[in-house]
Amino acid sequence: MNKIRQAVIMVGGKGTRLRPLTETRPKPVLPVLDKPCLMYLIESMANAGIDEVILACGYKSEKLVAEIGDGKELGIRISYSYEDEPMGTAGAIKLIEDCLDDVFADIDVAKEIDIHRRMKATVTLALTPVDNPCEFGIARIEADGRISEFMEKPKPEEVFSNLINAGVYVVEKRVMSEVPEYRAFDFSKELIPILMRQGERIQSYRLEGNWRDVGRPSDLFGANLDMAAKRHGKREWVGENFSGSEIEKPFYAGKDVILKETQASSSIILKGSKVLHSNLKDTLIMQNCSIESSKIFGSILGEGCIVGEGSMIIDSVLGDGTLVKPNSKIRGNVIG
Repeated sequence: MNKIRQAVIMVGGKGTRLRPLTETRPKPVLPVLDKPCLMYLIESMANAGIDEVILACGYKSEKLVAEIGDGKELGIRISYSYEDEPMGTAGAIKLIEDCLDDVFADIDVAKEIDIHRRMKATVTLALTPVDNPCEFGIARIEADGRISEFMEKPKPEEVFSNLINAGVYVVEKRVMSEVPEYRAFDFSKELIPILMRQGERIQSYRLEGNWRDVGRPSDLFGANLDMAAKRHGKREWVGENFSGSEIEKPFYAGKDVILKETQASSSIILKGSKVLHSNLKDTLIMQNCSIESSKIFGSILGEGCIVGEGSMIIDSVLGDGTLVKPNSKIRGNVIG
């Protein structure tokens, strides 16, 4: 069996639903436990033997390059393809078609690749069940796993499956001939229907492991909380930096975090932040924030926020560097 040598990851989106957090960075470098969320995918590829990862990027690509680097530390090569104009998923791959080998893998999933080859598929899509499939592309599958129908973002009355496209593809390079050059072209909305009409085999693979669409602030918080439970669920947060605090898991605190005389429940505090005499619940505090004598519930604070004494922040998102004056009351706001 030939080795899968390359993978392509689409990272060109602007992450508009994550504003103001994406005003200063592209979505793929938003942190999950003090690591760019994209790095979890790249590390899994390196562990699976992938040699090269190509990032098809656009929005704030310079920040992406600075955060992700060239892959040397992981023993792989990371290269970047830049879109001057948004080209859609298939269009972005078309831009780097000459760099690709015979198989494209957006994310390396060994079992998916195995199914793709055994079933002699043209495209294999990873599917995962969700509670509300109306926000995604849904698939109808036959007994042998072949996808017989695919619909993007169906209306509630149109839903025929809760299995949605998880954005993990194995693709034969030859299908790139169907993608027009120099214009936007979407993989699932345009290319997949063309291939289905041609009778090409579009195969399904039931995705194993954790999957989450980090498209909204609540999703970013959820991803952090999931990883805290998975990787630090048994850890006891004790020591001088946590003196006088009551901590309810899931919880995570990064390097040099100071949490004193504070109640923290289901919360994430990233490196370099200081929280004193406060109450946190269902909250993500990003790097280098300072909080004193405040209550923060159901919120996300961007990097370098300062929250003055006596403040209350509920169900809000604060952009990087936000200064909250003492005794402020913020509820349901997005502050950039």
